[in-house]
Amino acid sequence: MNKLEKQAIEVLNNNWTGSFSIPCANLYPFQWKWDSGFIAIGFAHFDMPKAEKEIETLLDAQWGNGFIPHIVFHTDNDSYFPGPDFHRSDLHPLASKKYKSTGMTQPPVTGFVLEEMYKISTNKEASLKYIETVIDKVYFNHQYFYKNRDPQNEGLVYIYHNWESGTDNSPIWDDIWATMNPPEYTFERRDTTHVDAAQRPSKREYDHYLHIIEIAKANNYSDEKIAELSPFLVQDPLFNAMLIKSNQSLIALYKFLGDNSDKVAQLEKWQAKSKESFNNKLFDEEIGAYIHYDLRNEKPLRYLSSSSFSPLFAGIPSKERAERMVNVMLEKFGNENQYLCASFDPTSDRFNPKKYWRGPVWINLNWMLFNGLKEYGYNDISKRVKQDSIDMIEKNGFYEYFDSRKEMHKEGKAGYGGNHFSWSAALLIDMLKN
Repeated sequence: MNKLEKQAIEVLNNNWTGSFSIPCANLYPFQWKWDSGFIAIGFAHFDMPKAEKEIETLLDAQWGNGFIPHIVFHTDNDSYFPGPDFHRSDLHPLASKKYKSTGMTQPPVTGFVLEEMYKISTNKEASLKYIETVIDKVYFNHQYFYKNRDPQNEGLVYIYHNWESGTDNSPIWDDIWATMNPPEYTFERRDTTHVDAAQRPSKREYDHYLHIIEIAKANNYSDEKIAELSPFLVQDPLFNAMLIKSNQSLIALYKFLGDNSDKVAQLEKWQAKSKESFNNKLFDEEIGAYIHYDLRNEKPLRYLSSSSFSPLFAGIPSKERAERMVNVMLEKFGNENQYLCASFDPTSDRFNPKKYWRGPVWINLNWMLFNGLKEYGYNDISKRVKQDSIDMIEKNGFYEYFDSRKEMHKEGKAGYGGNHFSWSAALLIDMLKN
C-alpha cells in the first residue's frame, strides 16, 4: 500500500462518526447525500461494514414519499448555516419523523454506489444479502423522481434549487439569478469563518439560495407547488446522468437477486425514455456536449461545465457523440497548462479557478470522467484524469477542490475549501485500486 492510500484511509477513518461520515470537520459537520455515496465506495476497499452502515444511515432518513434529503442533521451543531431550524423539513407531511433534514435532495448516486460496493466486495454472497435489505429504498427514491419531478413526462427530472445539482454556485445559474430579485436576507454565515470568502459563494448569491427555500417552505415543500412556483426549475445533465447510471445499476443488481421482474421492467421503461429525452433535449450540436435546460423559462442554458461530460459515465452518448465530447473537453479544458477537468469552461469570462464550482477541479467529477472515458475506450485520457487527480492531492493534500492551473500548484497551496475531505480521499483510493 502506498503512502497516499494510507493517508486517504486515515482521512476517512477520522471523518467517521460511528454511523456515518462527515465530508470534513468544521465546514460540513453533518451527513450529505452524494458525499455519503462516494465515501462508501472508498470504505468498501478496506472496511465494508462502514461502507454498508454509511448507506444504511442515509437511507434511514428517507421520507414517506421516497425522497432522500441532501443533508441529514444528526446532531445539533450551530457551526453550519442554514441549519435544521431554517430548513424546517417537518413542514412536509411525509418528512422523516426520526431525523431533521433539508427539504431538497442531491444527485441520486446511491444505486450505482451499491453496484460499485458489490464489484469491490470479496464476499459477493454477503454483499448481495446486504443489498437486498436496502435496494428497495433506492428504487423507491427513483420512483419519487419520475412521479414528482417530471411534470412534462419526458423522463427528465428537474431540480428546484442549485444545491440539488451538487454544483452549488456554477456560473450556469447566473442566468437564472438575473431573472430573480430576492430580498436582502439578514443572516450569519458560518462557511466563511472556516474558509477564505474568495473561495465561497457571495452574500448576494446566498440571498437567491435562501429565497428559493422560503418559497418551498411557504408551500410545505409540495412538489406540485414547487413545479408551479419555483423561479429555479432546471433539467441538469449531471443529476439526470446519475439517475440513469443508478437505474442501470439497480437493473443489474435486481437481476442478481432474482424475483424482481416487475421492478426491472419499470426501470427499463424509465431508462429507455430518459436516455432518449436526454439525447434529444440536452445535447447541443453546436457546443458538442450536453447542457442544462431551464424549465421555468423554457430555454437551454448553453454553457460547458464538467457536468457536460458526466453522461460518459452513464453510457448515454453514442460512440460518435462521445468522440465529439472528448475533443471539446481536450480543446477547451485540457491544454498542457491545465489539470483536467475544470468544473467550468476555462475559455469563458465567467471562469474562476479559485471559486467553488466556478472553475476548480473536483475529484468526484474526475472519478466519473476516469470511469466514463475508460468505458468508451479512451484509456490514455482516462489515465491522464487519474494522474492529474493524484498529482493535485500529492502536492496539496486531500482538499475539497483544486485550482485547474498547473502553475498554481508549485507551492502546495492550490487546494481550496475544506481539507481532509472525505470524498477526495475515498475516490482516490478507488482510482488507485483501478
